[in-house]
Amino acid sequence: MAVPELAPRRTLGGVVAVWVLAALIGVVVGVFAAAQWRGAWLAVGLGGCLVAAFAIQLWSGRSQGFTERVAASVLGAALVMGVISLGFGLASIVPG
Repeated sequence: MAVPELAPRRTLGGVVAVWVLAALIGVVVGVFAAAQWRGAWLAVGLGGCLVAAFAIQLWSGRSQGFTERVAASVLGAALVMGVISLGFGLASIVPG
């Protein structure tokens, strides 16, 4: 017999926190990494976002929708890092 939650915790904050972490990692990698190593470091950063997404969602203590929340966190992180890396890639081909 399952007991319904009386006041379920909000889960959007954990998902958005991983997106913000991805944005911070993307900017740090774009600024400090050499141009030929940015892709590798972004992949490492995305792996860190995956671990962070698992940790944040496990910390929340809700089992309902765990897979969907982790997937949304990692997919959003990949999109955020992709947009940031696109910006750095376009900036690298502009002469100046």
